[in-house]
Amino acid sequence: MIRRQAHHVRHMLGLLIATASPLPLMAQTATPPAAEAPILPDDQFEARLPKVEGSDPAAPLPSIDSWIDQQMPQSGATAELPPAIEPAQEQELAQPLPSLDSVTVPANVAADTDPNTQTPDIRYATRIEGFGKTGLEDEFRDASALIDGDGRAETAAMVQARAQEDEKLAVRLFYSEGYYDATALASLDQTGDGTLTAIVSVTPGRRYRLGDIVVTAGATVPPGLARDSLPLKSGDHIVAATVEGAEANIALRLPEQGYAFAKVGERDILLDPATVTGDYTLPVDTGPRGAFRKITTSGDKQAFGADHMEVIRRYKPGEIYDSRKVDDLRKALVATGLFSSVAVDPVRTNEAGPDGTEYVDLHVEQEAGPPRTLAGELGYGTGQGFRAEGTWTHRNLFPPEGALIAGVVAGTQEQGVSGTFRRSNAGRRDKTFQAGALINHQKYDAYEAFTAGLNISWARQSTPIFQKRWTYSYGAEILLSNEQTTIDPVTAQNKRLTYFIGALPVQVGYDRSNDLLNPTKGFRASVRVSPEASLQGNVSPYVRGTFDLTGYYPVSDSLVIAARTRLGTISGVSRDDVAPSRRIYAGGGGSVRGYGYQELGPKDANNDPVGGRSVNEFAVEGRYRFGNYGAVAFVDAGQVYNSAIPKFSDMRYGVGIGGRFYTNFGPFRADIAMPINRQPGESKFALYIGIGQAF
Repeated sequence: MIRRQAHHVRHMLGLLIATASPLPLMAQTATPPAAEAPILPDDQFEARLPKVEGSDPAAPLPSIDSWIDQQMPQSGATAELPPAIEPAQEQELAQPLPSLDSVTVPANVAADTDPNTQTPDIRYATRIEGFGKTGLEDEFRDASALIDGDGRAETAAMVQARAQEDEKLAVRLFYSEGYYDATALASLDQTGDGTLTAIVSVTPGRRYRLGDIVVTAGATVPPGLARDSLPLKSGDHIVAATVEGAEANIALRLPEQGYAFAKVGERDILLDPATVTGDYTLPVDTGPRGAFRKITTSGDKQAFGADHMEVIRRYKPGEIYDSRKVDDLRKALVATGLFSSVAVDPVRTNEAGPDGTEYVDLHVEQEAGPPRTLAGELGYGTGQGFRAEGTWTHRNLFPPEGALIAGVVAGTQEQGVSGTFRRSNAGRRDKTFQAGALINHQKYDAYEAFTAGLNISWARQSTPIFQKRWTYSYGAEILLSNEQTTIDPVTAQNKRLTYFIGALPVQVGYDRSNDLLNPTKGFRASVRVSPEASLQGNVSPYVRGTFDLTGYYPVSDSLVIAARTRLGTISGVSRDDVAPSRRIYAGGGGSVRGYGYQELGPKDANNDPVGGRSVNEFAVEGRYRFGNYGAVAFVDAGQVYNSAIPKFSDMRYGVGIGGRFYTNFGPFRADIAMPINRQPGESKFALYIGIGQAF
C-alpha cells in the first residue's frame, strides 16, 4: 500500500465531444385559396354515369338480403361460404404478440445497407512524447495497444479506447519505477488532410527514493533475521519489482532458518513530496521457531508408508526446521516415479521441542501413480548393426520400491533376455541394491559368444532429478560363456571354448558437469577396476581397469567444445588366456568413429579383430546449437595394443560431422564419419544413430 501526504495527482484525460445543431423552424401564415375551375363539367359527368336498365331510377334500392338470395344456387341446396380465415391461421393469430425486446433486426437491415459491404478501416499514426531519459519508452512500446494495432482500427472510437488504455499503461509503468507524480494525457489529432494521429504525452515528474525502512517482527534467532533478510536500503529508488523481490526473500529465508509458518504482511509506504522520499514499513509474523519431528502421510492410494519416507529424508529429528530439506524430501519422493501427485507441508504441533523450539511434523499427501512402465531404445552402428532394447518394469511390485524388470534385446548381431530385481533407497537414501540374470548371444567379427550370467551390486547413481557429484558401484558377477576363439592369428584357426568367469567390479565417478544428458560445461571422471578370474582348464587371474575423462567448455551460448579420453588395461595374464568377450576393443559410435564396431587393433589372417590388453582413445567435438537443432564436427583417435600398457603409437583417426535434434529427454543423434588413411577391408564411412551425445 502506498499513501500520499499532502500530495495530489491530477489525472487528465483527453475527451472527444461531438455536437449537433438543430435545424431552424420557419414561421408560416394561412392564405385563402383561389377559386378553381372544375376538372369535369356537370353535363359531361352525368353523361358518363352507367345507365340502370329495367327499373325506375327514383325507386328505392333492394335489400341486401334479396341480393344474397339471388347469388345462391337455384337447386335449393344450401351452400356454405368458405371461412374468411383458415383454422391454423386463426390459432396463430390468437397467440399473444412477442415482447418488443425479443425482436432483433440485423444491423444492415436497420440501416438499409448491403451486408457484404465492408466498412473501410481507419488509419492512424502514433506519437509518444515525454519519456525522456527514464528508460521506460521501450517497455511502453512493447505493451502499447496503439502500437499493437499496427495503425489500423475499425472505428475512431476504437482508436480512442486504445489511447485511453495506453494512458493508463504509462501511469502504471511510471508508478512501478517510483515516479508517483507522473501524469499522462492521450488525445487524437486530425489534420486538414484527414490524417489521424494518436498522441500519448507523459510527464514523469520526480522519482521517489526509500526513506526510513522499518520491519516490525518478533524476536528471532539470530536477532534481526527478518530485517537482514530484506535487501532494501534507504536512498534506493522505489521500484516495485525490487520491493516485491525483497519481500519474497523474507518469505524464503525465514523458513530456511526454522520459522516454518512465517507470514509477510502488507507493506505501507508513506510518500513525502517535500523530500521526495517514501518511508517503508513491513509487518512480519515470524511464528514459532521449529524443529523437525516425524512424518505423517495420507491418501486414498498410497505407494508406501511414512516409515520408508523416514529412510529417504536427509534431516534428523530434533534438527532446526529448514525448508530446503523439505523441498529435498519432496524431490526425492518425486524421483521414485511412484506418485501421480505428492505434496509435503509442515504442520504445527504446539509441543515444545529442544532449545525453546516447537516441534514441526511433515505431512505427506500422496496419490500413487501407475507402477508399470514400458521403455525402448533403438540404435544403429556400422559393424554393430541395428540394436533394439525394450524393458517392462513394475516399480513397486515388492513395496517399498522393490521393482521387477524384464528386458529383451533384439538386433542383427545381438539377442538376449534378462530379469532384474532392484530395490531403490535400500536401507538408506540413494543406495540401490540389484540382482539379475541374463542369457545373451553376440556375433561380431571379433567373436561369437553364448553367455549366461548372474550378477549382484550395490550402487549410488545419478538420476535426471538428482545429478550427484560422487557416484559408485560395487558387486560381483559370474559368467558362463561358450565362445569361438582364434587360437592362431597367423592361420586364423578358430576353436570353440567354454569359459567360467568370476569378477568383482568396482567403479567410482566424479561429476562436475551441468547436465546429465546434454552437458555444456564442467567435466566428468570415472575409474573402474574389476579383479577377475577365468577358468578354462587353468585358473587365470587378472585385473581389468579403465579411466575415462570428459570435459565441456562453452565458447558461447550456442557453441560448446567437448573433449574425451579413455585409457584401459588388462594386467596379469596373456591375451589368449582372456575370453574374447572380455578383451579390450575400440571402434564404433561410443569409441573411435569412422570405424566399425571393435574394428581397431590386432587382427588375424582373415582381417578380423582379435582384441588386445590396452587401449587409448581421444576425441574432440564442436557442438553448435540453433533452437532445437544442432550440428557437430569431430575428430576421433585411438588404438588397441597387445601390451598391458598403451603405447600411444600407430594411432588411427576418424573425422566426421553430425546432426542433433534436441528433445525434452535428450538429443537425438546422427553422425557420419570416415577413417583417415583407410586400410584394406575398412569401410569408406560409418554411420551412427542414437539418443544422447556421443560423450
